[in-house]
This record gives sequence, C-alpha cells and structure tokens, in this order.
Amino acid sequence: MRTYDVTLTITPDLVVWPEDPPVDIQRVSKIEEGAAANVTRINISVHTGTHIDAPFHFLEDGGTVEDISIDLLTGRSYVLHLPEADSITKDMVENSSIPPRTKRVLFRTKNSEIWAKKKFDGAFKKDYVALEADAAEYLIKRGVKLVGVDYLSVAPFTDLVATHEVLLSAGVVIVEGLDLSEVDQGRYSLYCLPLKIAGSDGAPARVILTGV
Repeated sequence: MRTYDVTLTITPDLVVWPEDPPVDIQRVSKIEEGAAANVTRINISVHTGTHIDAPFHFLEDGGTVEDISIDLLTGRSYVLHLPEADSITKDMVENSSIPPRTKRVLFRTKNSEIWAKKKFDGAFKKDYVALEADAAEYLIKRGVKLVGVDYLSVAPFTDLVATHEVLLSAGVVIVEGLDLSEVDQGRYSLYCLPLKIAGSDGAPARVILTGV
C-alpha cells in the first residue's frame, strides 16, 4: 500500500491568499548562540497552505474547527481528475466517474501543475480552477460530506461566497490547498488532521492518502 503526502510544505515563499500575511518563520532561540534549545516562531493565517475551512469562515453562526467531527475528516475518498477544466461545473461532476455513495471527493485539476514544480514564485493565480455553486449543490444531493481542491479556494476568485455558503451550510468539510500532482484518479483512504484551534474559522492540516 502506498502513502501519498498531499500537504503543501509551509515555507516563506509559499503563495498565500492576497489579503493574508506572508509566511513568517523565525528561529527565536538558537543553540549556536548559546541557547539550550532551538525554538521557532511562526506567523501565518489559518488558511495558509493545506487547510480546512470551518463553517464559521463564511457563516456568522457557523461552527468552528474544534467542532468538526473526525469521522468526516477520515475515511474512504475518491480523487477525480479534471485536467482540461477551467471551472468545475455541475455537468462535469454529474457525468464523472465518482462512484455511488462516495462521501469524500478530491478534485485534481491543472492547479496541481503549480505544486508539481515544487518551487513557487509567490504569485497568486486568480484564474485557478474552482467549484461552481451548482456543482456544489449537486455533490450535496449525492451525499458528499467532504470536498477537497488543489488550490487555495474551493470557490472562484470572482465569486467567493456562493460555493462556500452552499457547502458550509450543508455541513460539508472543505479542504483547500491539496497537492494532488502525484495522485492517480481512483479510490483512497483519506486522513485529514487539522490543528484543533478553538474558535477558529480554519486550520492548517496534514493530509495523506493511502491506496494501491
């Protein structure tokens, strides 16, 4: 069985959302300067890199990260390849190979080509591939409880609210910033473990897939 680490590495040059602070990692205690131990401080948004969105991110009365069930964050999943898509529409999802009764769907698009380079220029891509609201509604009708995407937002840059509200209002967990560049289409076991931050609208996560 193979294990895929689909988590982005948090580094100072990692692309972040335009309004978010850049990644700031500083070693504030150094052995070479006489300290007993090395200690590092990090300053980032909770939506940096690979992360989850809690309902509170877009819903005023929504739940926060610590309330999300671990049962939703782990279990059988399906990775769907849409390499030619400029936007993920209802028709694409409806006519896809997602198996019946699938609860967790991860979308690999041409966004993953960015992560495949392993080096980032820090430039945010506004034309990333994202999920349209009608596609989100269709996934909910199919019983999907977790949706993962391979860029920093599940929703298009030009309309951030609709897709988020549709999914989060239905209790669907959103996982953003996945690196699916080495993952084939098919079934996997998903393990998504966000930091348990009280009262937070999101949290960085370590995400792995296991499969043949």
